[in-house]
Amino acid sequence: MTDRVSAVSSAKAAGRTGSKRPRSEGHGWGKDFKLNWILYLIFIPCAVYFIIFNYIPMLGVLMAFQDVDSTNISLFGGDWIGWENFTRLFTTSVGSNFWLAIRNTAVMSLLNITFGFAAPVILAILVSEVRNKGFRRFVQTVTYMPYFVSAVVVCQIIKELVGDEGVVTAICGWFGYSEGNLLAQADPPTFWLIYMFTDIWQNAGYSSIIFVAAIHAIDPSLYEAAAMDGATRWQRTWKITIPSILPTIVMMFTIKMGTMITAGFDKVVLLYNTGIFDVADTIYSYTYRLTTGSMGSTADFGLAAASGLFQSVISVTLLLSSNYLSRWLTKSSLF
Repeated sequence: MTDRVSAVSSAKAAGRTGSKRPRSEGHGWGKDFKLNWILYLIFIPCAVYFIIFNYIPMLGVLMAFQDVDSTNISLFGGDWIGWENFTRLFTTSVGSNFWLAIRNTAVMSLLNITFGFAAPVILAILVSEVRNKGFRRFVQTVTYMPYFVSAVVVCQIIKELVGDEGVVTAICGWFGYSEGNLLAQADPPTFWLIYMFTDIWQNAGYSSIIFVAAIHAIDPSLYEAAAMDGATRWQRTWKITIPSILPTIVMMFTIKMGTMITAGFDKVVLLYNTGIFDVADTIYSYTYRLTTGSMGSTADFGLAAASGLFQSVISVTLLLSSNYLSRWLTKSSLF
């Protein structure tokens, strides 16, 4: 009994002693800087880059609320006009083109989200099922290569394929589709489909890299146990592969949603022409045309800034919404 009381007393004394947190040492910023000054030195160029090219340009948001054009370019000297640029953007004749740009951006983005996002996942699953390592590496190399081709070269190849005498144009003619330059067709589906297939061809292979890595990280014993239980290859893919890489899919989908409204700039500007502005113009290209003065006698930087700010707000909203839905539906999110 005496031993038990002594043990309890010792435990209480140890608890009282342990309840006091020792003073933390070495957790201050100065101490950390002395220990890791090389890492801070390496970080300086990155910080300078982001400050110069990402944070300082954010001051240009002020132009969205000012009267600024090519004859009056001043960040702080323009006349403050409040929400007038946004009113012009949504209600005037220039704004009617903006609504078309919103429609085109939304449609092309939805096509890319629906088919363009699924393509890398499917490709990664198919590549991971290839048993011959040599053939698998060949397939990966072939599918990765288009990503590294310049947009100018890609668009020139497309123009040759869908031109008046292009191979794709001839094939479409065999099925009764109107002959002639497909990029000159003003009906909406044509340019939208060309852009979608081009984006899949150029980005599917490169985007599949992270999914291939996620699949290779799956424990092989899961597949072995499923095979011993008689599961087919399709059942193993559906019951093991897809659930295992679902967090990665959710993360990439959230990022994709955040960049959804930025669809089309380089390839759109290089492919479209005045005859198909109504079906090919996106918010990015619309803003670009405002800054170059191709939509009026002079460039309207205030209206362009309003258009860019609207696009940024929608992008952030989509990013936050997709992240919230992912957390709610799959219990997994980017942040």
